Amino acid sequence: MIYKIVFTRYISLLIILFFFHGKLSFAQEITVSKYGVPVINKTSVYQETIHKDSSKAMVELKTAIPGIVYDLRYATTNNFMHRLMYMPPTRYTFLRAPAAKALAEVQKELKGMGYGLKIFDAYRPYSVTVSFWELVQDERYVANPAKGSGHNRGLAVDLTIIDLKTHRELDMGTGFDNFTDSAHHSFTGFSTAVLQNRQLLKEIMAKHGFNMLETEWWHYFWPNDREYEVLDLPFGQLATGNRQ
Repeated sequence: MIYKIVFTRYISLLIILFFFHGKLSFAQEITVSKYGVPVINKTSVYQETIHKDSSKAMVELKTAIPGIVYDLRYATTNNFMHRLMYMPPTRYTFLRAPAAKALAEVQKELKGMGYGLKIFDAYRPYSVTVSFWELVQDERYVANPAKGSGHNRGLAVDLTIIDLKTHRELDMGTGFDNFTDSAHHSFTGFSTAVLQNRQLLKEIMAKHGFNMLETEWWHYFWPNDREYEVLDLPFGQLATGNRQ
């Protein structure tokens, strides 16, 4: 009887030690940035998070959403920084699996109205957020890397609506990355048509689970309900990993 008790406790201790070692090893693989943020910058660690929770997979949007259009501004000089922020320039962009699935439903619903989505930005490697901050250092315009952003977690997307016949963007009153009050959702000094366009985008995104950012009509984000990690993985690595 005593032998059985000792043996059972020994096995339990081994299980606890194995679990603790696994957790410790995983934690040791995560880099802490100079701003104090835990960051995944190894594909193997990212793959381990997916193994534990498939919802953390990063999905390339064009492969998952038929007809979606890209205008990835930070892969060009056509942005408020007037420089390439994604080096080398990327032709890919990503969101976590639940957000990508929801965005596909948005695209499907818009298609029935003769509209579609154009993506300006989605996943953004953490190192790019650091570069933004060290160039600007103003939270009115760029995310503070001490927090890690929705873009870094694969949860945020910057987008607009296009007319499928003309391929033109609907008039939203301002362009992407406009930092005046006129880009705010609460701003009402536009024509009825512009306000209706903004309302359409807001309502359809909210219907499918996205939250809006009050100060940027183009910025929406998926809830961080699964402790999604901050990533600093190059676009090419994610694209290659998805094809494996």
